[in-house]
Parts: sequence; structure tokens; C-alpha cells
Amino acid sequence: MPKTAPKAAAKPDAVKSLKKGDHVFLVDGSSYIFRAYHALPPLNRKSDGLQVNAVLGFCNMLWKLLRDMPEDNRPTHLAIIFDKSEITFRNKLYPDYKAHRPPAPDDLIPQFGLIRDAVRAFDLPCLEQGGFEADDLIATYAREAGERGATAIIVSSDKDLMQLVTDKVTMYDTMKDRRIGIAEVIEKFGVPPEKVVEVQALAGDSTDNVPGVPGIGIKTAAQLIVEYGDLETLLKRAGEIKQPKRREALIENAEKARISRKLVLLDDKVALDVPLDELAVHEPDARKLIAFLKAMEFSTLTRRVADYSQIDPSDVEADAASKSGANAASPSPAAAKAGGANAASPSPAAAKAGGATGDLFASPPATAKPGADRQDKAASVKGTPISLAAARAEAARKLPVDRTKYKTVRSLDELKAWIIRAWDAGTFAIDAQANTDDPMQSDIIGIALALGPNDACYVPLAHKQSGGGAGLFDAGLAPDQIKAADALAALKPLLESAGVLKIGFNIKFNAVMLAQHGITVRDLDDAQLMSYALDAGRNSHALDALAERWLGHAMIAYGDLVGSGKNKLGFDQVAIDRATEYSAEIADVIWRLSRLLKPRLVAEHMNVVYETLERPLVSVLARMERRGISIDRQVLSRLSGEFAQTAARVEAEIQEIAGEPINVGSPKQLGDIIFGKMGLPGGSKTKTGAWSTSAQVLDELAEQGHEFPKKILEWRQVSKLKSTYTDALPEYVHPQTHRVHTTYALAATTTGRLSSNEPNLQNIPVRTEDGRKIRRAFVATPGHKLVSADYSQIELRLLAEIADIPVLKQAFRDGLDIHAMTASEMFGVPIKDMPSEVRRRAKAINFGIIYGISAFGLANQLGIAREEASAYIKKYFERFPGIRAYMDATRDFCRANGYVETLFGRKCHYPDIRASNASHRAFNERAAINARLQGSAADIIRRAMTRMEDALAEKNLSAQMLLQVHDELIFEVPDKEVAATLPVVQHVMQDAPFPAVLLSVPLQVDARAANNWDEAH
Repeated sequence: MPKTAPKAAAKPDAVKSLKKGDHVFLVDGSSYIFRAYHALPPLNRKSDGLQVNAVLGFCNMLWKLLRDMPEDNRPTHLAIIFDKSEITFRNKLYPDYKAHRPPAPDDLIPQFGLIRDAVRAFDLPCLEQGGFEADDLIATYAREAGERGATAIIVSSDKDLMQLVTDKVTMYDTMKDRRIGIAEVIEKFGVPPEKVVEVQALAGDSTDNVPGVPGIGIKTAAQLIVEYGDLETLLKRAGEIKQPKRREALIENAEKARISRKLVLLDDKVALDVPLDELAVHEPDARKLIAFLKAMEFSTLTRRVADYSQIDPSDVEADAASKSGANAASPSPAAAKAGGANAASPSPAAAKAGGATGDLFASPPATAKPGADRQDKAASVKGTPISLAAARAEAARKLPVDRTKYKTVRSLDELKAWIIRAWDAGTFAIDAQANTDDPMQSDIIGIALALGPNDACYVPLAHKQSGGGAGLFDAGLAPDQIKAADALAALKPLLESAGVLKIGFNIKFNAVMLAQHGITVRDLDDAQLMSYALDAGRNSHALDALAERWLGHAMIAYGDLVGSGKNKLGFDQVAIDRATEYSAEIADVIWRLSRLLKPRLVAEHMNVVYETLERPLVSVLARMERRGISIDRQVLSRLSGEFAQTAARVEAEIQEIAGEPINVGSPKQLGDIIFGKMGLPGGSKTKTGAWSTSAQVLDELAEQGHEFPKKILEWRQVSKLKSTYTDALPEYVHPQTHRVHTTYALAATTTGRLSSNEPNLQNIPVRTEDGRKIRRAFVATPGHKLVSADYSQIELRLLAEIADIPVLKQAFRDGLDIHAMTASEMFGVPIKDMPSEVRRRAKAINFGIIYGISAFGLANQLGIAREEASAYIKKYFERFPGIRAYMDATRDFCRANGYVETLFGRKCHYPDIRASNASHRAFNERAAINARLQGSAADIIRRAMTRMEDALAEKNLSAQMLLQVHDELIFEVPDKEVAATLPVVQHVMQDAPFPAVLLSVPLQVDARAANNWDEAH
């Protein structure tokens, strides 16, 4: 709807013919009604208690499509398409089709007629056609639009419509602001859109009562279609399938599969009652639309339409028919009884706050003066994601952050007004303030919300009076704050709604903290993870750094707010006005960054990475963090004693070798002994002038056979295990759960690997006896076992896959001992009865090559001459030339582009690969070569984690995923379910790459159950 003066119903006398470059929007109306109903909380019209939540959701969607779409992608033609309530050709083909669908909820039925009235009020085509489903009409319109050079956008997220996606047909989920293109369809089904019906025919659909083939799900179906090409070929060759159950199921149910294909295949040749040309968008009668919205009592949307149309809404009477419910069935008793408890019309405070979203990057504020220019309109967006991203980045810098516009919300009515606006907007930024760094034990001091630039507020909940909270005399809570329980109760429906997008920054912290208060946050977005998906290894992902980089804005520093040292305040002691500036600014910046970074995800083809590898993992990790894991304090206590004795013994040996008393913990004294007194080679000094005794320096000296640095390393290792784990772990036990809860960071590494902290459970050494002893302290609760599931040699398998080494790939497919096979290939030794020393050398080379080991390093590791080690490496590359080619190609690609890609499209940036410093350059070259392997492995286990809980639930298993340690997952499983759980876990992990990537090298997962982590590993 271009912004022009209002006019009467302006249906054109002549039909506007569709032309090349037009945008045809086809709304799956029947599906959207149910989505809107379930996404929004109960909203009842105050005047009569009629339930109208689905009507409101539908109206907001229509306004968004007509008014808020980017100018280059607004509909030129638009229709709302519904199912007609009668038998279609599919029922004649298969009488049980959709026979078991439950009836619509009682309080939704009255809204069906009102939604059709809404469509007419917007002056849009409201289409349905006897004998066909809405999907068939959509398929026909989409085909015709593409043939005539236009693009078609199907407004739906229904999987049944994904078969229609092409380069000219996309799907758009307005609730999640998510586009579904060819890549997203492949991610979901494992096949391109044109093969989706083949997969659905095999898998069936219990919702629509499509039979399919029993025992075959989406993943198996996709694998079969990829292998055999199409359903008919598969059914003809079903006798060739090796798995007996699968073969028999396909043979016995071949006819069901064929019928299923006819049921799911959409008819795109419908003789349309309304031609495509007649769907042209035109300006509606604004007064008629306002009359309908007033009758429905949608105050905020009424105000938006009135502001846009330059009409005083008080001059328009509410539509009498809609007001009386003449076009809707009477509300159910439950709806009538609900009255106006959750009425859609806002309080006076909400009306005052209005729709001033200040949406810099989409529509202008609802309160903007007529004719106000949109800033990204002035940026002349030309129609590509790249130009939209550039325009938003430019606009972001032009609108300064204005802290004076932030509001402090001190009453429940004010908060409810903001909540109504958030429901209406469908998205908002949130940041909760805590009094500790541990979300499992933090109080919520306040919550900030943002609906647009400079349109943010802070809700203080637990700030103390000035001067309170220190010493023996606590002055209590500051006045004029909402009770935390009341505020959280008011926010809970909004935060738990799957239809309103919550944008955060490291939102997992907030999700865990709110879950501790009984709120499960759903439908999350994370601006930090957007940045991470785009720029891993290239830029800092701290909020203040991103604000400076993208917005040109310096945020209030936390240290300036709370001070430091003895005078440092807790956040609950910060004055509320200062807390408002600080907290609302965070929410404001989060909102701006999200709007700025999202189009970059599309423009730079990183949207699939974000949507499949980053965003889904937030909720999974939040649940894992809350579960925690049990530890045995007595085991740790005994180990602390053992480690103390070992450290004392090693320290005495160090003193003896040094020949004089020294402080083993003093790097300066150690440096003076090693490089001064002993004169060992390789010494370098730090900026302070002292000798460097870093782990790398000591490692090199130890590899050369020097005993003193070897003892120092041993002392440091055992001392670290004692201080970091055996002494510290009991301090992390949660007072209520009596378990240890680590915190995972998603955006901490360049390759996509997770990191863990407070405590760090990923760095416990597994290859040393002392490290394994610590793992024995992690135990299952009574009646349960710990299950460890670990990818076997995953990076070597990925090396064989990515570098395309036929002999290695075949060895993995044949289940051979890969290290013995390598030794046989290199040294000509038969695999049978191979000496363990020969296999050990091959193992060191196999793993060393991945990490770019040098001849010097391999020589020290194997205790051989450097020349011999160099000959081994040379021979290795001669025997497996594809590995050298892979390493060279990866290094060259990274030098040219600044990044490498994993198998799943993640970009790992190494900008210093072109550094002038030779050592920096070499380090980045090795890291880039390994990143494709390590990053692909990290992506695979992320994919497994996001699927694991659903897979366990599907089998009615109560196993809980507790920890992730690089290539390993740890579960707690009831004793009686262990046997059933192990194959499910293995299957999910082994199939994790599918459907995005079909590996020719099989993944192997070793899974074992035991009473403690060490025994299970």
C-alpha cells in the first residue's frame, strides 16, 4: 500500500495485468487461522467477551504484508485462499484422507466468519473453490505467476507447500519473519523441492491420515529417494534392498505409497474461478477498514491504519454487523464466561504509549506525522538482500541512541501496556538483569524491553534503597517497583508464546534464569549468534564492540555503572534511573543489531547456518545447563590428597635438579634456572624482560629430552588438576539441585566448537591417568547410568571425505583399523599381527597431519631422528596425495578469501593468514586447514544435539542429555531404559549430517553405559 491520500474503495475499472517482475503473494488462509489462534493468548472483546485472538493475528499479518514489507518486495498481487468445507478429489481417491482431524476449538469457530470479514475489509480477494484444497489453488497461481515472469511468495510454513518452491517461488513465515527457499527445503526433507512428494509418499502423514509405508520416516525416505531417484523406480527395485524389514515393507505397501503420492501431490492445473490478473493489489477503503477494526476493538491497529490514512478514527463509526457479531457464531460459554479479562483494547497507558515503535528498518512509527519519510526508503533499496543490508547499516548509524527517551515502568498497568504492544508488534528485544554471573542462582533485578530504536523501557523489580544491602542493616527494596512475581506472571504468556519473537544477546543466560522462575522462553533469536554466524574469527562478538562497529555508538560500560574494588556495587544497588539508562540501552542496541544483521545472513548465505546450527541449540543447551550432573565429593577429596602428594614429590625432584631452593610457581625463577644457569636453547624474553616459560616453550624443551622442563610441566599439570577440579568442583555444587551446572558458550571459537566454563568440563584430560581419575567423580544418580556416546575418529573420517582419499574412504567403509591400514600402506607391513609400535607410529602421523605437525614435532613424539620423521611425512603424502592437495587447496582458498567453509556452510575466518609475520601466518594456515575438519565435526554434533530430545521423546525414553565435550555426549538414563536408549542415541548421531550432507564415509559412534563417566567413556 503506497502512502497516498485516502480514497474510497478504489477497485480499478480495468484489471491490472500481471507483468514480469511483479510479486504475487498467496496466503494460506486456512493454515494461518490456526497458527494465529495458537500463537496468541486469549483475547476477548470487552463489549461481549467474544474471542478474537485469531482475528487480531490475521489482521496484523495482512497489515504487515501490505504495509511493512520492504518496498522492493511488496505484493503487486495478493489473495487469501481458504479451504472450502466439502469433499475434494482426494477423499474420493482415499476415503480416510483427513478423516481423523479433530474439530476446531469451540472459541475459534466463531472467528472463522470474522476473519473472512477482515479480508473483505482490507478489500482483498477471499478465494475458495469447490472440489479443491487451498493448496491446489496456491499451486496453480504460483505456477502461472512463474510462467509469466513474476515471483510468487506463499505466506505459510506448511510443509505440504514446500514441493512448490523454485527459484521463483518462495515461502514466507510472517510470524518468524523467515524465508523458506530451496536450501531450507533440502535441510528439512533431504531432497530438493521437486522430490518432496516422493519423500512424503513414503513417510506418510499421520495428521492428514496419509498412509505412506509403515516404518519409514522422513530421513529413511530421503535416503531411498536420493539413491533410487523416484518412488516408482524404488518400488520396482525394492527387492534389491538389503535390510529385510525395509524391503518387505516396501513390497507389501507399494500400492499405499502410490496412493500416498497422489494424495500429497498438489494439483497445479486447477481451472481457476478468479484469474490471476484480478488479484492486483489496490488501495482499500480506509474508512471501511477502520470501521471493522473499531468493531473488533483492535485499538492499536485502528490507530495505525488511521495515522497512515490521515483519518481521525473518531469520525468513523464501528461496523454494526461486525460489532454485533452478525457474521460470527455465538461465542462458546467458555468464551462468554471469560468476559473481558484479556481484552484486546489497551489500557490508557498503552494508548498513550501507542504504536510508537520507531521501526527504523521497517515501517515508520504509527504516531509519525503524515508523509514522514522512512529512512531506509531514502536509502533506495534496489531489491536484493545485499542492498537491504547496506541500507539498514547506513540507516542505523544515522539514528543516534537517545537514552532520554527510555521509560521506567513502575506499575503493573504500565507493564501490561508494553506487553500489549509487544503482542501487537510480534517481536521485541529483551534483556534481564541479574545479581550474579550464575543464571541458575541469580535473582532477576529488572527486565528491559525494546520495540524499536529509542523505544525501550526498564522494569525494575528488586533494586534496593540507596545505601541498603550492605553490612548488617539492609534498607530493603526501593519504592515504586512491581512485585517480581506479579511482573513475571504478566510477562509469562508473552515469553512462552511461540508466535512472538524474543530477541536477545546471549539469550541463553536469560532463558536459564527465567526457567528457574517457571518461565520457558519460546521462539528465540540471538543477535550475538547472528554476528557469530557471519563473522566467526573476524570480529569481536561482545555487545559493546558490535554497537561501536555497526551503530557507531559507545555504550555505558558496566564498570562505570557499578564501580570496582571494595566500592563495587551489586546491580541491585544501582540507582533505578541509572539502571534504566543502562538496561534499556542494551535492549535498544540488541533490537537495532538484529534488524541490521538479519539481512546480512540472507545476503551472505549464512541464514541456514544460523537457523540450523546456532538458533536451535540455544534452548537445547539451556535445558542441559539446568539439568547439571552429579559428582562424588569423596572421590574428589581422595584425589586432592593424591595430587597434593604427587605435587610435593615432583617439586622435591625439581629442587634437586635445580641444585638450589626455588619457588616452582615463579616463572622468573624457573626462567633464570632454565636459560641462565642451565643454558638450554630457545630462550626468549617477555615484555617485562623475564625469560618466557610458557607451556609451548617448556613443551619444546621437554620434547628435546630435557628433564627439568619435563618435571615443571608435570608439576603444573597435577597442580592444575588439583586447583581447577578436585578442590574447586565441590564449590560449584548447586545448593538446591546438589549437582554441578556448567555454562556453555556458543560464540567462543572460530570453528563452531562449544566451550564450557564455571566450571570448564571440556578440558579435563582424557589421555592421562590423572584426568581419567577425575572423570570417575562424575556419577549417575541411584537407579540410573551415565551413557557416553562418542564419535570415533570423526576428523579422520572427514579428512577422507573432504580430501576424497579413496583408500581411506574404503577402509572406513570396510570397518578396518585405520591406523593399522595406514601403517600397512606406508611401511608395507601386513595388518595381521602388526607390531604395536608400527601402528603407534601410523596413529601419530594420522592425527598429526590433521593438526599440521612438523617433522620436529613428530620426531619428538615418536622419539626418532628428525630426518626419519621427515621421511615418514613425505612418504605419507606420497601414498595419500589427495591430502596434500586438500591442504594446499584449503590454504590457497583461505588466502584468497580470508575464510574456509565447513561441509555445512559455516565460515571460519582467518584474516591473519596473510600476516607479514611468518609465525602468525603459519599458525593461521595450520588452523585454517584443520578448521574445515574440526568445524564440520562441530556442526555435526550440533545437529545431533538439536534432534536428540525429539528422537528420545518419540521412543518414550526419559534419557536426559547432560554434557557435550567436543565429540562426545553424556546422558543420564534410567537403568531399565539403557538397552533401548543406546541405539537411538547412536542412530541420531550417525545420521546427524543428513539431509544437508550425504557422507560417503560412515560415521561410527561408540556408546557405553556405566556408573561413572570414566567407565562409560
